[in-house]
Amino acid sequence: MSYLEPPDESDPDVARLYEADRDKLGYVANYTRALALRPAAIDAWAALNGAVKSAMDLRRYELATLAAARRLESEYCTLAHAAVLRERFYDAETTARLAADHHGAGLSAADAAVMDFAGKVAAAPNAVAAADVAALRGHGLSDTEILDVALTAAARCFFSTLVAAVGAEPDGALRAARTSS
Repeated sequence: MSYLEPPDESDPDVARLYEADRDKLGYVANYTRALALRPAAIDAWAALNGAVKSAMDLRRYELATLAAARRLESEYCTLAHAAVLRERFYDAETTARLAADHHGAGLSAADAAVMDFAGKVAAAPNAVAAADVAALRGHGLSDTEILDVALTAAARCFFSTLVAAVGAEPDGALRAARTSS
């Protein structure tokens, strides 16, 4: 599950986090078990991620997140966000293509550009240039929407790095969903 020992479930903050996962997912996520050692950090992550996500179209958020997770080679985040795309927006075949290489998934040019940009932000942020931003503008994105994609990718860098650093493995439900599709 993780390199870290799980926290004491009798701690009220840990119990709150576990209960929230059970209500939302039906189980306690492996990343929660690891990160619940610092409940305030999970709460801060949820606030940051919620602020980023609430300002965006959910499908675009998930596409950008998937692109960043894939570039970071984060199996956990790739599986989790592919699952959302499969459940809410695309069929299993399209989602599998998105997770492998979005260029062959039949996306619009704007959506492909968003995923390209998010992947570049995640993999090589210092290589992002004015031309990359101009390309997104050329697809009709406003500067605020471009910032939202950058925020999404940068936030995923934080979370994917953290999950990998503590050895949190993808949840069985995520692995099962991938293989049953």
